[in-house]
Amino acid sequence: MNVVVTGSLGHIGKPLTEELVQKGHQVTVISSKPEKQNEITQIGAIAAIGSLEDVDFLTATFAGADAIFAMIPPNYAEPDQLAYYRRIGSNYAQAIQRSGVQHVVHLSSYGAHLPKGTGFILGSHHTEGILNELSDVAITHLRPGYFYYNLYGFVSMIKEQGLIGSVYGGDDRLVMVAPSDIATVAAEELTKSATGRNIRYIASDDRTASEVAHVLGNAIGKPDLQWLAFSEEQVTDALLKTGMPASLVANFVELGACIHSGKLRGDYDLHKPTVIGSVKLEDFAKEFAAAFKDT
Repeated sequence: MNVVVTGSLGHIGKPLTEELVQKGHQVTVISSKPEKQNEITQIGAIAAIGSLEDVDFLTATFAGADAIFAMIPPNYAEPDQLAYYRRIGSNYAQAIQRSGVQHVVHLSSYGAHLPKGTGFILGSHHTEGILNELSDVAITHLRPGYFYYNLYGFVSMIKEQGLIGSVYGGDDRLVMVAPSDIATVAAEELTKSATGRNIRYIASDDRTASEVAHVLGNAIGKPDLQWLAFSEEQVTDALLKTGMPASLVANFVELGACIHSGKLRGDYDLHKPTVIGSVKLEDFAKEFAAAFKDT
């Protein structure tokens, strides 16, 4: 098959590209960075260097593809996150329609079923809607859970305050996922026949915040590590004091509140995947410990 992968060689794009190439597929990787070209070709893929803001570039790159892996890379420099998602989602939709691609696998997120109150994830909700407007295109929306690597963001807090703290914590449950497990599912969906509109949830583990703190704490030599839930006001104030832009703070806090309430995982709980990823929390904890030591 001829597959186009967006997202360059990131956490998901690299293992996805490697798996597809190893299975004999022709893979084109879109990247905005010319310096990525050699790495892409060394894997055995074709490099397409250009911008997701350029619909003509996307259309030309998509032409002749059997399937597209469409993801919107995080860009926290964008002051209006929702507008950013809508813009790139619309660019994808135009390029897909113009190029005649008939099979799209879109990286969305758990919580994308909700039309409000999800912070950054609202962008995925709107992108799903934009893509669903396409006719004669099979679309599968992948909805992974909370990325393990987001936990690295708590390293400084653990070292400075001896705890993990956020709007969610304690008994709040986290559906967690490893990028490699997402890549495995994406490769499967890209290379199988599909029709209509489909949603597939992806998870590697499902634990309470307190359990996460316990496992990570044991891995770094802090067995009493706790994950505490603070008020939205406390977290907002703390993040603003770090110099984080107010628009990003609002998104982070809103997303955290949705995790705390359990609403973010509501649809996931109704449609849990029958196959769970292979990377468990204890596996990630080893990587976390190594990073904690080196930071």
